Amino acid sequence: MDIGADEVNPQVVIDIGKDALFMVLLISGPLLIIDLAVGLIISVFQAVTQIHEMTLSFVPKILAVFGLLVFLLPWMIIQLCDYTIRLFNMIPTIIH
Repeated sequence: MDIGADEVNPQVVIDIGKDALFMVLLISGPLLIIDLAVGLIISVFQAVTQIHEMTLSFVPKILAVFGLLVFLLPWMIIQLCDYTIRLFNMIPTIIH
């Protein structure tokens, strides 16, 4: 079955795109927030102590993000699997 461009509802494509962007923010948000928080704490520490070592800001951020990733990975996998299942279940409804 060949799908023509006029057979796909544009609103469905927009909804899929919005859901995908929301999923990206949902999955990456906690990691980015912890990275930002640790970076802010390290930068305040560097400003107070006048220590400007590059690894002082790099290593704690990597460790914090990795630790949070280990903690949140089961939840992230469940969210991504649920989104993928919803997306696959929507395939028959996309075509008129």
